Amino acid sequence: MQYHFFPLFGMVNGVECHPVRIATEVVDLLREEANRKNLALSLELETPVPIAIQSDAKRLRQILVNLVGNAIKFTEAGEVRVVLRLRRRRHEPPQLECDVIDTGIGISQSQMERLFHAFSQADNSSTRRFGGTGLGLAISRRLAQLLGGDVTVRSEPGKGSRFRASVATGPIEGIPLADRSMAVLPVHESTPTDAQRRPELHASILLAEDGPDNQRLITTLLQKAGATVSVASNGEAAVESALRSRNPGEAFDLILMDMQMPVMDGYEATRRLRDAGWSGPIIALTANAMAGDREACLAAGCNDFLTKPISRRILVEGIARHLAGRPLEQGHGG
Repeated sequence: MQYHFFPLFGMVNGVECHPVRIATEVVDLLREEANRKNLALSLELETPVPIAIQSDAKRLRQILVNLVGNAIKFTEAGEVRVVLRLRRRRHEPPQLECDVIDTGIGISQSQMERLFHAFSQADNSSTRRFGGTGLGLAISRRLAQLLGGDVTVRSEPGKGSRFRASVATGPIEGIPLADRSMAVLPVHESTPTDAQRRPELHASILLAEDGPDNQRLITTLLQKAGATVSVASNGEAAVESALRSRNPGEAFDLILMDMQMPVMDGYEATRRLRDAGWSGPIIALTANAMAGDREACLAAGCNDFLTKPISRRILVEGIARHLAGRPLEQGHGG
């Protein structure tokens, strides 16, 4: 069975981005989670793929993180495959397609009808066992539409699912094509020098974030960089956790604060922490990038502002910069 979700939004203006590199980074990021479940996680190029396309790297990365993360979540045994291809059809602009194929629990026809609705759950038993898909699939669909593409899904209960995300490539005449061998290269580290320069975070970090997928994603990034991470699922829990841990040797070195959370948002949580005397760095995380958002975060007491989805390099380097600039008696430093 197959359902198609047709675009409702216009395509955004693209800039050069590198799809094989983005897909490799996503697979590398989520491999540890797949390993914990003894799942094989692979990246393949079914056809040669342009090294560069005109699109939006952040949006493309978020689509893949959502789709691959869900595939791992709903697969108990077997494998998850990420397959890239270039689709060329007569009288149609070229598109990049990415299939995320799993051997998981599958999806029935009735479940598929509501699958891409915000906060949808596959069914009650899946909800209890795995948790819902939340906004992830709905956002993936909308992002693909913004990139001039679509999202489709084919599935059969008990036999796994194939989610296909497509995006427009823009003009690709004269663009070199990556062949299958390039998919296994660690292209997220272009040279040994780049890897050597990546900062290490010897720090205790509090992540205030309500989304399970983002909790997992950001925690994995920080742990790979050497940080110790604690998670709070709303602003109120973040305030309580930060204030409880102010004893010497136990205090958090830095807080990553999502600004849109239930119970208490990040703005109010930051104000309360500052009013209570918490003086460490607080970096705002937000899906908004509108004029005035940065100023609002800084006015609430944040030291910096990052827009989701976040580049691993920007996140780690930003944290390292704030840790290095802090007085020694307040924390470990960088």
